[in-house]
Amino acid sequence: MTRWLSEHEQQTWQAFIRMRQRLDAALAAGLAEHGLSMPDYELMVPLSAAPQGRLRARDLAAEVCWDKSRLSKQLARMAARGLVDRAPAADDARGIVVTLTEHGRAVLRAAAPEHVELVRKLFVDNMSPEESAALRSLSAKVTSAIEEG
Repeated sequence: MTRWLSEHEQQTWQAFIRMRQRLDAALAAGLAEHGLSMPDYELMVPLSAAPQGRLRARDLAAEVCWDKSRLSKQLARMAARGLVDRAPAADDARGIVVTLTEHGRAVLRAAAPEHVELVRKLFVDNMSPEESAALRSLSAKVTSAIEEG
C-alpha cells in the first residue's frame, strides 16, 4: 500500500525541490560566465583532485554517479573544447583514462573562486552552524539509504 506524503511532508519535499532547482540554475549561470556548464564542472573537480589530473573513465563515472553513455557524451563535448583528453588505459585497452588538460586547469582556476563565492553567498552563509550540522547529518542518512538500496 502506498504511503502518501502528508501535507507537511509534501511541503518539505517541494521546498527542497524548489531550492535545488534554483540553486542549480544560479550556479549554472555563474559557471556559464566562464564558458563552463554544471556537468563540465562536476567532472573537472574530481579530475583536478586526482593524481596528475587523471582518472579512469569508470572511476570518474562512479565518482559523479553518471552512467557510461552520459559520461562518454559529456567527455566528447569537453574534449572538443580542449578541457580534457581521453586515451586508452595502458593496462587495459578497453578502459579509457581521462586527463584534465592545462587549458582545462586554467579555465577551472578562473571559474572556481567565483563559483565558491556564489556557493557561499547562496548556500553556506544562509545556515547557522547548527543547520549546517543538521544538513550534513540528513545528507549522510539519505545517501546511506540510497546506497543500501
